[in-house]
Amino acid sequence: MKAIVMTRPGGPETLQAVDLPEPGPCSTTQIKVRLRAAGVNPVDTKLRNKGLLYPDALPAVLGCDGAGEVVEIGSAVTRFRPGDKVWFCNGGLGGEQGNYAQYTAVDQRWAAVMPTTLDFDQAAAAPLVLITAWGALYDRGRLQPGQTVLIHAGAGGVGHVAIQLAKLREARVIATSGSAEKLELMRLWGADEVINYRDTDFVAAVNDLTGGRGADLSIDTVGPEIFARSIECTAHFGDIVTLLSITDDALQEARMRNLRIGFELMLTPMLRELDEARAHHVEILQQCAEWIDAGRLRVHLGKVLPLDRAAAAHSLIETGRTIGKIVLAIP
Repeated sequence: MKAIVMTRPGGPETLQAVDLPEPGPCSTTQIKVRLRAAGVNPVDTKLRNKGLLYPDALPAVLGCDGAGEVVEIGSAVTRFRPGDKVWFCNGGLGGEQGNYAQYTAVDQRWAAVMPTTLDFDQAAAAPLVLITAWGALYDRGRLQPGQTVLIHAGAGGVGHVAIQLAKLREARVIATSGSAEKLELMRLWGADEVINYRDTDFVAAVNDLTGGRGADLSIDTVGPEIFARSIECTAHFGDIVTLLSITDDALQEARMRNLRIGFELMLTPMLRELDEARAHHVEILQQCAEWIDAGRLRVHLGKVLPLDRAAAAHSLIETGRTIGKIVLAIP
């Protein structure tokens, strides 16, 4: 089968097209999937640049997000049949094979039936960002109807679905981004107020929009500096959740405000083999599929590239200027 492998840590040029043997299924509970598309996420570029999360894993196939058709099932598989269309977030970290390939094998527990209204490209774009946004908003952030949530980088992969999930929870959404095009898209996705951080102090703007109270929940998808500044516009006794790391310097004001600080790393259940948590991820995909098919949730594709242009996809991600998701179409 055709696949893209990471040969060593480094730049996009370390991604090479190769031929690999087709996988199993290797166990009685696995399904073999003919992949039709793979999502590209910032974590892919970080792993490629800094190294994998498992020792002695090179060369490796990256890509956590996949969508395709079931072509073979293990003897104990009960949830799927050949021909079923599935989506999932599995592999791609240096342990199990990722999805920059024509085929993969996945335990039936970690796959879900695709939304019927999506094509493979759209479906492959969604799992990681949906699970991440759900975890940050609902699980870690405890978002309730009527609360105000601040979402940074609202036009990005996680941000654009986080806006929609927050509105599905009947929250007020304030979203930030850095261009007129992105601000308009955030409004279309449901943001109640949008802030261009390039020409406006978002801290002052959020405090002004909330009468000085601050947001009940702030979601940082950018990094330590944005996390630290967001504390200043998060309501006392509120929640702040980050997808990234933080610095100790940020914590003094958070303590004064009695904030609950949450970390959302949706890869933890896969890395730590936490089966109950992984089952929750599948439940998230099932619920999101219902909302997508009902027209209440959508995934924005910024660009679709062929599999052999994986390096170009990584370069685009690393500009930090992409809108929505980038996907690799698999021949």
